[in-house]
Amino acid sequence: LEYKGSKINIVDTPGHADFGSEVERVLRSIDSVVLVVDAQEGPMPQTRFVLKKSLELGLKPMVVLNKIDKPAARPAEVEEMVYELFLDLGATDDQLDLPVVYAIAREGMAKKKLDDTSDNLEPLLDTILEHVPVAKRDTEALLLAQPFNLGYDDFVGRLAVARVYQGTLSVNDTLLMRNVAGKNEPGRIVKLFTFRGQERIETQTVEAGDIVMIAGLPTVEIGDTLCVNAEQELLPAIAIDEPTI
Repeated sequence: LEYKGSKINIVDTPGHADFGSEVERVLRSIDSVVLVVDAQEGPMPQTRFVLKKSLELGLKPMVVLNKIDKPAARPAEVEEMVYELFLDLGATDDQLDLPVVYAIAREGMAKKKLDDTSDNLEPLLDTILEHVPVAKRDTEALLLAQPFNLGYDDFVGRLAVARVYQGTLSVNDTLLMRNVAGKNEPGRIVKLFTFRGQERIETQTVEAGDIVMIAGLPTVEIGDTLCVNAEQELLPAIAIDEPTI
């Protein structure tokens, strides 16, 4: 979404430990985490799992205490529980300096303090702009991108959902798909899509910092390094824990 002149890429993840591999893949592609916690129920077992992975990767989460309108909501108590969970999981001092936003998501309302008045989500979006580092936009460097998810389209086949770390990528570009196991396969970009809300928007070029859907790479795999030549350093492989269930 576009907000105050910035493009904010938001990637939703399942909140359950059973989906650990998907959560880990997504966490590798982003710059911060919005941890949503029910203001009545408090942190759940899956909250612990997702947060642990985020902290291990050095991300600095922000917290949204949602459903503060519930009759039994206890935002102050739950906020303390979240802070204790951060401590239990070995958060650094920097990670413990966590911004908290209070919300009723169903009504599209968020606020930075419980006694503030608000009728929209701008306080949450403002918090994101304040606390999430701007993505590096190194567009002059050679391309480096990495798929963290796969999709499929009846017309163009396999789709790779990837984060572009540096350089630019355009339709008809040729690139290499490489990995630590020695894969080194060429490919050509047939179509590129970015996202607006939940729509796919076809585009001709994307650049560093963006999340893109790529068509034209039938053998691409999650964790491949997409680059220009075989001399470039590989991106770290996406290591995925065994399923917990």
